[in-house]
Amino acid sequence: MLTTRRLFTAILFLAVFVMSAREIQDPDFWWHLRTGQFILETQTIPHSDIYSFTRAGAPWIAHEWLSEVFIYALYRLAGFPALILIFSAIITLAFAFVYARCEGKPYSAAFVLLFAALATAPTWGVRPQMISLLLTSVFLFVLDTSVIASEPFDFAQGKLRERSNLHFPTWGLLLRFAPRNDAFGIWLLVPLTVLWVNLHSGYALGIVVIAVYWFGELVRVIASPERAKQSPNFNLGIASSQESLLAMTNTSSLVTLSIILFVTIAVVPLNPNGAMMYTYPFDTLTSRAMQTYIQEWFSPDFHLNEFQPFAFLLLATFASFALTRRRVTPTDLFLLAGFAYAALRSARNIPLFAIIAAPILAANVWEWITTRGWNKVFASRAETSRLLAAINWLILILILGVSVARVFAVISNQTLVERAKFPAAAVDFIAQNKLSAPLYNAYGWGGYLIWRRYPDARVFIDGRADVYGDKFIEEFLRTYRGEGDWRAGLDKYDVKLILVEPDAPLLTPLALDAQWKKIYADENAVIYQKNK
Repeated sequence: MLTTRRLFTAILFLAVFVMSAREIQDPDFWWHLRTGQFILETQTIPHSDIYSFTRAGAPWIAHEWLSEVFIYALYRLAGFPALILIFSAIITLAFAFVYARCEGKPYSAAFVLLFAALATAPTWGVRPQMISLLLTSVFLFVLDTSVIASEPFDFAQGKLRERSNLHFPTWGLLLRFAPRNDAFGIWLLVPLTVLWVNLHSGYALGIVVIAVYWFGELVRVIASPERAKQSPNFNLGIASSQESLLAMTNTSSLVTLSIILFVTIAVVPLNPNGAMMYTYPFDTLTSRAMQTYIQEWFSPDFHLNEFQPFAFLLLATFASFALTRRRVTPTDLFLLAGFAYAALRSARNIPLFAIIAAPILAANVWEWITTRGWNKVFASRAETSRLLAAINWLILILILGVSVARVFAVISNQTLVERAKFPAAAVDFIAQNKLSAPLYNAYGWGGYLIWRRYPDARVFIDGRADVYGDKFIEEFLRTYRGEGDWRAGLDKYDVKLILVEPDAPLLTPLALDAQWKKIYADENAVIYQKNK
C-alpha cells in the first residue's frame, strides 16, 4: 500500500527532480558536446587544442573526456530532452544518497534535504560537475556506512540500531550477489576512482574525503585509545559470513583506510592523460585568472537571493550543535569545517558543503526532536486503510502530472533559451554571409561557436581557461574592456571580425574607430567588421 510516509518520500524526490530539470544554459556545455562528438567520430582523445586559432596546438588535458562522450551519446540518442532528463536524474540520485545518510526520515530529514538542494541549485545543469557531485555523494555514503564515524542508524525509521542489522537498500542490484556484510562497499571506491578520474578532475574530492576519514579515525585512536579498542569499525568485506559479524578495532580500520587511500591514489594514472591528472585539479585552484575573472570561482555574494539557502544551511548546521548534546565526531568536524571554508571561498564548492552538512544537520535536528519526545509523533505508523491508500495514490498521480507538465515545459523551452542566451541569430548571419575571417568573440560564447562553427572556423577564446592560461586571458580582457592599447590584442592575431554582447565595453572605442564598422546587431549580439 502507498502509505503517507512513502507518499511523502516520493513527493520529496519528485520535487528535487523537477527543480533540477532546467534548460541548458552553461556556456561550456557546447564545447563539451562537440568534444564528445569528436572523440566518438575520430576514436581519438585530443591532447592539444583543436578549437582556437590563438592557442592552436597548445597542451590540453581533456580530463572530462568520458563525460563528454556520455553527453554526446545522450544527445545523439534523443537530443536535448535526454540530456535534461538524465542529468536531472543524476542530481536526484546524488541527493538520494544524501537522504540515505540522514536521520529522521521522512519528515525532518526531508526538510533538511530540500534546503540542501536549494543551496546547490545555482550550480545545477547539464554539466560534468554534476557527475562529480553524484560520485562525491556515493563516496560519503560508502564511507559513512563502512566506518563508524558516527553512530549507525536505521535508514527506514531514522533511529539508532546495531550495525550488524544494518542494510543498504540504496545499493539495490549492485550488492545482490555481494558478500552480506556492511563494508563491502569500501572496496568499490577503487574502481569508482578509476571511473571518476576519466569523467572529471573532481576525482580528487574522493581521495580528499577518504583522507579526511582516515585522519578522523586517527584522531579518535589518539584521543581515546581505550575506547577505540572497544569500538567496532570495519568489516573488510573479505571474511566469511560468521567472521563478518566480528568487529575490528579502530587501529585495523586505519590500516584498511590506509590501503584504500594508497590504492585510490595509485590508480589515478589509469586515464588517457596519465600521471598529469595528479596535478591537474590543483593547477586550476592556483590559476589567478580563473579565481579573479570567472564568476563561479568567486565567493558567494550573500546580497543575492540565490545564495540565501546556502546561508541558512551554513548557519543552521553550526547552530544546531547548540541544540543537542550530540558530540561532533572528528571526521564530521574536519569535513564540515574544510568544506565550509571551500564554499565560502568559491561558490562552485557550495554543493560539496551541502551534501556533507545535510546529514549532520539532520542528525542534530532529529536528536533535538527525540529529546523532547516529538519523535513519537513522526514515528507513528498507523495502519493505512484502503481509502487512505487510494487518496494517497490520487495525490501522487496529480503531483506526478504537474511534474511531467513542468519538465515538458522546460524541454520545450530549450530552443528559445538557446536563442535568448547565445548568439544564435548572429551566428546564422555569419554563416549566411560566409564571413570566415579570424573572429574575436566574447568569452562565454566560445563554446557555442565551437558547436556551431567547428571545424569550418576556430574561436578566439572559450571556457577552457586552463588551455589559454592566465597571461592570455588577461590580454583578452584588456581588449574586451577597451583598456590601453586595446587594438594590439586584435592586431596580434589579425582579427577581422568581432562578436560581443551589446553591452561589451569594447563597443565604445570600436564605435569611434574608423577602421571598424558595425554590420550586425540584435538584442543579444553585435558584430563589427574591419574595413579592408
